[in-house]
Amino acid sequence: MSYPSLTARRVTAIVVTASAVPALALTSATAAGAATPTGPGHSAAVRDLQRAQHGADHGRALAPRTHFRMAPDGSSGATQGGAGIPNIDSVKSTVRTYYNATNGIASKTSSPYISQMNALMARETKKLPGLLASAKKTGKKPALVFDVDDTTLWTYDMEDAGMHFNFDPALQDVYVQGERFPAVPATVAFEKKAAAMGFAIFGLTGRNDDQRSATLANLAKVGFIGFTADRFYTKWTGKGASQQPSYITCATAKCTTVEYKAGTRAHIESQGYDIALNLGDQWSDLQGRHAQHYLKLPNPTYYLPSPDLPGLSEPRLAPRTRFTMKPDGSSGRTAGGEGIPNIDSTKATIRTYYDADSIGIANKTSSPYISEITGLTRRISPLLNAACGVGRYVGIRPAVVLDVDDTTLSTYDMEDAAMHFNFDPALQDVYVQQQRFPATPGMVALANAASDAGCTIIGLTGRGDNQKAATLANLVKVGYTGFTAANLYTKWTGVGASQQPSYIHCATAKCTTIEYKSQTRAYKQTAAGGGYTILANLGDQFSDLIGGSALVPVKLPNPTYYLP
Repeated sequence: MSYPSLTARRVTAIVVTASAVPALALTSATAAGAATPTGPGHSAAVRDLQRAQHGADHGRALAPRTHFRMAPDGSSGATQGGAGIPNIDSVKSTVRTYYNATNGIASKTSSPYISQMNALMARETKKLPGLLASAKKTGKKPALVFDVDDTTLWTYDMEDAGMHFNFDPALQDVYVQGERFPAVPATVAFEKKAAAMGFAIFGLTGRNDDQRSATLANLAKVGFIGFTADRFYTKWTGKGASQQPSYITCATAKCTTVEYKAGTRAHIESQGYDIALNLGDQWSDLQGRHAQHYLKLPNPTYYLPSPDLPGLSEPRLAPRTRFTMKPDGSSGRTAGGEGIPNIDSTKATIRTYYDADSIGIANKTSSPYISEITGLTRRISPLLNAACGVGRYVGIRPAVVLDVDDTTLSTYDMEDAAMHFNFDPALQDVYVQQQRFPATPGMVALANAASDAGCTIIGLTGRGDNQKAATLANLVKVGYTGFTAANLYTKWTGVGASQQPSYIHCATAKCTTIEYKSQTRAYKQTAAGGGYTILANLGDQFSDLIGGSALVPVKLPNPTYYLP
């Protein structure tokens, strides 16, 4: 076989690669400095590419998915695949848009959440006369039952600014004892109206007896008028006089939320009350019956599930499982609270996907994530090797570009166990300098085989120049053989000799990830950069792949963070 020109040889590499490597999309051949295939071979290559791209996410644009199915208990992580799990960063961004939060503090004047609560409580206020009349017909005293957290007292600022969406009971007690919670929007006016009409107001909360006095004081402080000590129920601590009441019967030694709350509502009814309406932000506040009607208030910030009472089925009292969510958080303006993936459910789904244990350490031998990514690398590797071999044979200096974090080195244990899905650059640097990251499953074999087949391995990461030596050592430590200091690109720090390269040109003073990575790939294909033909570009973030200057981009799954 002979090739009349470099262009023809590059065309051959394109055809081989496009036919071989399944990926999300094929970038423009001209972006790689190659001619576009034409003629009979071209149509065959397109058909081959379409077949290669056929499947779950192949052939999609370089953008995250926006439609999801997620069970609230996390079980969807066993079946949905990484791209099918709502990204935790996007979920948080959506939640913050919903609450119009800045630095973790929700707006107290205007937000989609406030608008939804105003509309919800206005509608419910109109129903009060009918609820009152129906309750009176029973011959019993009409009553309303309110949960506390995010039903009457608003915990958002604590959950986000204080806890970063990782519940801390000690910090929660500080907030409770300090009476630091504002009222949930529109609920004070609703409660006052109901109390004025003659409804008895009951409080029923999972807060404990030690927090009872402070909670009642907080409720009065923000304007509620109907809560009294004799109609306010907190949970026993098991210490001293704070013991399980005789009217609560549980299946095991530890009562579930539904057993406690439904049993307490039954007790209220036994005192001659008709519970016309039961209000709560958790489905477990509402399960177990013992109320004529219920009102679910929106809360995507945490999820407190509980088994229903034995023999009782209430399928309507369950979270949504289908969601539409844009990656940038903008869906928080329109989706409503129930239409936003719950943060706790998202974390549970991610942990199922990585088969992570109770402290956030991923299973290193078997998990849905390992199955997905090793299946992907096994499909790609032999075909990529063939393309590398052809490229070397025809002399086009074939190369493969690999991102680092969650493309070649797995950061999951740091993200979950150490950072609890809240990125900490100082802690990340500790992990980097100590070379603590294991290899991403399947990627050592893929990269080493591509290197052996004739492709140069180019590392391209957002890590800083001050992390380059440790990163290279970590890669070698876990078994990679093709990475070199000359072809591992880290980002400049702006300190000393670590400055922006002359081949990088950015629209503003601070370069975007796409500007940095795509222009580095373009540089590597120039004579000054080595004259490589980048056959494939692999990354876990879409920003690793956007911008061309590679024949085939390959997206690896990663629902643990989002870097747009």
